[in-house]
Amino acid sequence: MRVQLLPRAERREKEKATCLCSATTYYKDFYPAVSMALFCCALVVRLGVFLSASATVIADTDYGGVPLWIDRMLGEPSVLSLQGRMNPAWFRANNPQICPQHCDCPIQWPTALYCDHRGQADIPDGLPDTTQYLFLQHNNISSLSSSVLVNITELRWLILDHNQLTSETLDRASLQNQTQLCYFFANNNHLTSVPDVLPAGLRQLRLAHNQISSIRPGAFQKLHNLTLLLLQGNRLQTITEGDLRGLISLNLLHLGGNLISSVPRHLPSSIQQLYLSNNSLSGLDNGSFTGLQKLKYLRLSHCGLTSAGVHPWVFNLSSLVELDLSYNKLTTIPTVPSSLQYLYLEANEIQEFNMTSFCREVGPLSYSRMKILRLDGNKVSYHQMSSDLIYCLRELESIYI
Repeated sequence: MRVQLLPRAERREKEKATCLCSATTYYKDFYPAVSMALFCCALVVRLGVFLSASATVIADTDYGGVPLWIDRMLGEPSVLSLQGRMNPAWFRANNPQICPQHCDCPIQWPTALYCDHRGQADIPDGLPDTTQYLFLQHNNISSLSSSVLVNITELRWLILDHNQLTSETLDRASLQNQTQLCYFFANNNHLTSVPDVLPAGLRQLRLAHNQISSIRPGAFQKLHNLTLLLLQGNRLQTITEGDLRGLISLNLLHLGGNLISSVPRHLPSSIQQLYLSNNSLSGLDNGSFTGLQKLKYLRLSHCGLTSAGVHPWVFNLSSLVELDLSYNKLTTIPTVPSSLQYLYLEANEIQEFNMTSFCREVGPLSYSRMKILRLDGNKVSYHQMSSDLIYCLRELESIYI
């Protein structure tokens, strides 16, 4: 076991050298399943990370704060803008396919169309019917009509982040008819509700930072393949029983930064990553996460939680790997399962270190799997650590106090 017990000033310098501190927030937002050391070396040093021979990951907040995985073996194009990277005139001179005036059509990705960062008020006319990847982010597009996409039948990605779309100007048929569409991104627009007619094959739906206050009935009824749903930064107050019906494959649900006062019930049992940070939660009772038997990553930072309002066994989930409770008002360390590997409790009001929060009993097979424990910004010091700590937290790699 390697345990770091460093005064705050000394730790800050050490974290700069190892880049742990600067990567912590980024790591928790983008890569909950990757170790912090791997993340730091892979992402801080370079923007694009080749995790294998066929896959690339691009971290970009334009896509709702969760990075995109690009599979080169499938011929998926770069998600980065081509603006300033290649001369558009060279593309037009060397590419035999017809390309709309305000777009770039790269030779290496013949099915991709880059019409982003142009300040355009409308989607360009004459889109090639072979288009599968359509990038329209950072424009002034205020409507999406079915007539614009009528000749495109193989569209797989449609990215409309940072435009002026409203729920009233989003033609229902424009999306419904795109039967091959897998990725639809409309982050940072002016939508007030989740579109209720979406193609059944959709895998990712990113609607972060809009003005969404409601989910239309049946919006997700047929989306059995959807694995990622981003709704953070909206105006949702609650999720009712039928709102997410149909999402039987949902893996990641991001509801952070809304107006939610209690953990929504009746969430899909398939969820492994649940993000609720930056909501004003009244408390957590024993049944707050009932039914989420696959839940691994849970984020509840900046929620105003107090120890009195948190049930002692609310986090008793054997599947849980990472728990973020930072920036709340907790005075004691909550009881966590022995399976937990990452616990973030920084910037609370914790006054003592209670080992029973991690180990109810200690033995050859009874010990915590904790690897990273953050308690910095609290009222506890390393002098309060029990000498038996090593028997309970025997896999601990780093502790911040």
